[in-house]
Amino acid sequence: MKDWDINIYRGILTGYNEAFIIDKRTRDDLIKVSPKNAEIIRPILRGRDIKKYAIKFADIWLINSHNGLKSKNINRVDIKEDYPVVYNHLKKYEGALQKRLDQGDDWTNLRNCAYLDDFNKEKIVWLELTDKPNFALDTKGYYLNNTIFFMTGPHLKYLLAFLNSRLCEWYFDKIAATSGVGTRRWIKMYIDQICIPPPDKEFECKITTLVDRAEIEPSEKVLKEIDFNIYNSFSLNSTEISFIESAVL
Repeated sequence: MKDWDINIYRGILTGYNEAFIIDKRTRDDLIKVSPKNAEIIRPILRGRDIKKYAIKFADIWLINSHNGLKSKNINRVDIKEDYPVVYNHLKKYEGALQKRLDQGDDWTNLRNCAYLDDFNKEKIVWLELTDKPNFALDTKGYYLNNTIFFMTGPHLKYLLAFLNSRLCEWYFDKIAATSGVGTRRWIKMYIDQICIPPPDKEFECKITTLVDRAEIEPSEKVLKEIDFNIYNSFSLNSTEISFIESAVL
């Protein structure tokens, strides 16, 4: 996959989640006092919110006090000056926030993130440590915590089908490091090694249609149909397919 026109990044490391990641009640309270605060509060996913072909948003939110993007002339968020209500919230954690290693120019800012805009794009998201491939498509521009990787670029539904397939799971088992407790590390260096053939238009359309069905209801029948099509794309025979299907991973 390293030859595909894609970008793979990791989610945001706040350095102190207790301050920057908030529940719905806290979000609503901050916005009720000052609607302007909604400008910097974004929905965020945790690893547990991502399943195969599915995202379940848990109403968890990120205070996106980013450190700016110099390459795009975007200034850092000045929390104290522009969002005093949020500043008062963060002030409760000032001691811990000032001591953290991952911070921006001010203790209220998140660390630098050159790909900040990519969180708003359509993307494939997945958990770093898991025993099974759990890839999903995010079309709503969720932000992500640092336990999650994400991918942007073209042909995302086509890639999603391959990454969630039994064939990919079997291959990944051969190349990836494990955590030692039954999970594999689905990180960029291993994702880059996955071989996915470029699609022709007809095959990609077929796979995309199946992915659309899986996102609505990931039934065993639909998942098996996706797997079957992927096996065929590699011209695997029945013996080879049976070997992969029955392998203990």
